[in-house]
Amino acid sequence: MKYQDFLELKKHSISEYGIKANFIPDKMFDFQKYVSNHMIEKGRCAFFGDTGTGKTVIELTTATNYIKATNKPVLIITPLAVADQHLREALKFGIDDVCHTKDGKYNKKIVLCNYERLHKLNTSDFDCVILDESSILKNFDGAIKNQLNTFLKKVKYRFLFTATPSPNDFVELGTSSEALGYMGYTDMLTKFFTNNEDTIKPQNIGTKWILKGHATDDFFKWVSGWSISMRKPSDLGFSDDRFILPELIVNYNSVKNEKNLVVNGQIQLFNQIARRLTEVREEQKCTIEDRCIKAVEIASNHPKTVYWCNYNNEGDLLQELDKDSYQIKGSMNIDKKEEILLAFANGEIDKLITKAKMTAFGLNWQHCGHTVYFPDFSYEKYYQAIRRFWRFGRTEPVICDLVFSDGQQRVLDSLLAKTSKADQLFTKLNTTLHQDFTIKTSEFNKQVILPTFLK
Repeated sequence: MKYQDFLELKKHSISEYGIKANFIPDKMFDFQKYVSNHMIEKGRCAFFGDTGTGKTVIELTTATNYIKATNKPVLIITPLAVADQHLREALKFGIDDVCHTKDGKYNKKIVLCNYERLHKLNTSDFDCVILDESSILKNFDGAIKNQLNTFLKKVKYRFLFTATPSPNDFVELGTSSEALGYMGYTDMLTKFFTNNEDTIKPQNIGTKWILKGHATDDFFKWVSGWSISMRKPSDLGFSDDRFILPELIVNYNSVKNEKNLVVNGQIQLFNQIARRLTEVREEQKCTIEDRCIKAVEIASNHPKTVYWCNYNNEGDLLQELDKDSYQIKGSMNIDKKEEILLAFANGEIDKLITKAKMTAFGLNWQHCGHTVYFPDFSYEKYYQAIRRFWRFGRTEPVICDLVFSDGQQRVLDSLLAKTSKADQLFTKLNTTLHQDFTIKTSEFNKQVILPTFLK
């Protein structure tokens, strides 16, 4: 391969984006029609829409419009086991040109494929690609991310859908912008952010970059230029009458750590609240048995439950203690994972053990009203996990039992702080909706003056 050809592979395709909408189902809610029209006419756009707001039907509507315009198939890439939900939604709205491929072969114009099976498809077959739950990408290894970025670069029309742009990771907004072919994330960081090394406050844990004070408004105007966001229809000026969330009951279940922590080979004389990440991990490991026993005790009072754990040995012990449970493991092949996830979604099994980083994205489990969650510092995983159940369309309350050790108080403080930060992020995104921000570039046209020793 010539070097020039290599550089061409790195470039995004450049063209005018967007078409006029030619198909909007009558059954859609007004706000869904509005979002669909906006995205179809934008051509490259992200939708940050909360769970249950109809992202699936908006994706299918967008795909149908681009099929009509390009006469080429449209690819929708989904998390594992989510494609079946798209097929059911397509049937509901009378969209019949849809199929789910697991081997790279397809006979319909709207092609559903899991992220894990993307390598079986050819980018040149598609002019339009839609990423469902695009924020899940951070949980995949570098190979899948690189493969997707390469796949997208030559696609003319691109769309991202996700419920949670992370409030503590602005880099994700930059990677979304770059995936759509707009400003790259490194350029975004240097333009709008400054480096932050303060990790004392719990809300700053994991944060490396913070917005420059004078650039805050411009940053959100820039994001709203290539995205649209909402948590409820009223954010876009529509009625919330049919979009009222059920009650969410969060219970805090603390277990006492009776063991002295061993940190960096040193036995601690007194157990205190874990502060550093090494102490937090040690606290989690020391209390696995107590937390799992507590979790199963709580779940025994509910007909259906999903356990969210962080470690394999937590999942193994939960399965040993709860004989009715089924566990999703990372080492399983994707067909087995999909089989178990669909069995739970269809009510064939009642107790599921899994990890949020694997299965907390896109799945609709509103038939289940209880979950047990082992918290860590990730707000996004926590939010995505509880929104599998606590979503528009469910009418009964949802109970979330957080199970943690007494030394993990700082983890809870961090989650609460990040929850507040997420609310601020969405408020800012919604108040800057459709505002324009032009990236100004300076042309260098001055004569270069060489030092005398180079003349």
